[in-house]
Amino acid sequence: MRDLRPLATVLIAPLLLAGCAPSGAGSRTSASGSSLTWGVTTEPQCFDPHRSTQQNAFIIIRNYVDSLISKKPDGTFAPWLATRWKVSKGGTVYTFRLRDDVTFSDGTRFDAKAAKANFDYVADPANAADAASLLVNYKRSTTPDPRTLRIELKKPDSSLLESFSSVKLGFLSPASLKKGDTLCDASRSLVGTGPFTVDGYTRGQSVRLAKNPRYDWPPGYSGHRGPAYLDTVTYRFLPEYSTRAGALSSGQVDAIEGVQPLDVPLFKGVKGFQYLTGPSRQTSFTLNVNYTRGPGADIRVRRALRDGADLDAVVKAVYRGTVSRAWSNIGPDNSDYDASLKGSWGNEPEKANRLLDEAGWTGRDGDGYRTKHGKRLTLEVGYPQPYVRDNRDVLIEALQAELRQNIGLDLDLKVNTAGEFTDQKAHGNWTIYPNTLNPLDAGMELRQVLGSTEFLYGNVRGYDRKLDAMINRALATTDLDQRRPLLARIQRRAVDRAYIVPLFAPHYQIAATDEVHGLGFETQLDSPANNYAIRVGR
Repeated sequence: MRDLRPLATVLIAPLLLAGCAPSGAGSRTSASGSSLTWGVTTEPQCFDPHRSTQQNAFIIIRNYVDSLISKKPDGTFAPWLATRWKVSKGGTVYTFRLRDDVTFSDGTRFDAKAAKANFDYVADPANAADAASLLVNYKRSTTPDPRTLRIELKKPDSSLLESFSSVKLGFLSPASLKKGDTLCDASRSLVGTGPFTVDGYTRGQSVRLAKNPRYDWPPGYSGHRGPAYLDTVTYRFLPEYSTRAGALSSGQVDAIEGVQPLDVPLFKGVKGFQYLTGPSRQTSFTLNVNYTRGPGADIRVRRALRDGADLDAVVKAVYRGTVSRAWSNIGPDNSDYDASLKGSWGNEPEKANRLLDEAGWTGRDGDGYRTKHGKRLTLEVGYPQPYVRDNRDVLIEALQAELRQNIGLDLDLKVNTAGEFTDQKAHGNWTIYPNTLNPLDAGMELRQVLGSTEFLYGNVRGYDRKLDAMINRALATTDLDQRRPLLARIQRRAVDRAYIVPLFAPHYQIAATDEVHGLGFETQLDSPANNYAIRVGR
């Protein structure tokens, strides 16, 4: 395992020993009270809410797009651009009443026709919008009047309110939608209704947002009205942990996300700083195993992968006790998490070795890996580079070392490009894909990573039809008391058959100077909320 503590100690320790208080960006924002600078781990590949697939991109995107409804911390839904809604008895028609005072940042009106244009755009396969996965049962929208939006479904979908609260279905102006693929660029063409607008972008360095002075329609749970307090917000792309920590300590930025475990003591409980951790309701960081091809098509190999290492020890070693190991791919703070899975699997190397013997992997090569017919037992983990963050590659490397030592399995981490993964997914020939997802509806999460028509298995033949039927039945069940046991059964089957190997339950960590007020987390994303409620100053 490589050292988790690169340059941060060298850069930061002198500052702390000298007793330096945070300065620079913090003092500048205190003086003006109108600007904030973030240090973030990854640069979005795409700034279009409908096309983006990076969880960290939504931290930025949420600043300039609003949603139809909002999700509160207790899991219920509240008004946003829609003031109220009703669902038909059969669950196939949703009728929303919209606000009449909302405009896009270019001054054009947001109304039912604009909302319909967005949903029709996302649902059209020709536009290749990733957000289309949230509208799989969408049939059509109608607009009886400018404030009424009527959405018809092909069949009931219990995850639909979650979809309507998602940043992925945030609204862009109809004029923006005509820009097509160019919307992935951070430009003024991204015209939304949010509290900020895109004001400037330097690839590889930063993106700048400016306050939308007309804004006066926050989500129903908001604590204030009117425009944002801040005039400008800048996100600097600082992928190195030590660089982000050093930038915050020296006052070059006001806040950072993605605090590595060894940097937590630099900010938590330290005068002049604050440290916040978010909930873990989204999916756990999980190895999704393609159970239809290669060695992974053998359930004995998959179960050996699942049980061949001491995950508790591996996770603790990498994250120093700041996160917990996972038991399901549904986060432990999610109301649909199946707690019965805790303690039911893992850390049985003797059993894992017996399974591999039974599967015929009885030989050994010069490096100690198991072989069969002269071929090494290898399972490739294809991890797209734009999504690597939070020492997750380090975690896989640590697991790799344990599996080699314990059971002779080669977990081969390949950090590839997003394009390479897209090609593998299109041909259904990916092997193991590590990821988290931001939707908090457990049914939607399970469909996206295990459903036959979705994100991972849409182009894979030979999928588990029983599991797929269970997922579809859960999503068609609008009674939550009936739905929850179905979701628990899906989680148990996925773990039992080792279609998934959950690793740890992630949560966002924020560190900031104590002059930054109003920091928090958006329930629908589990990630840092937008900057609407943030103020800077003593």
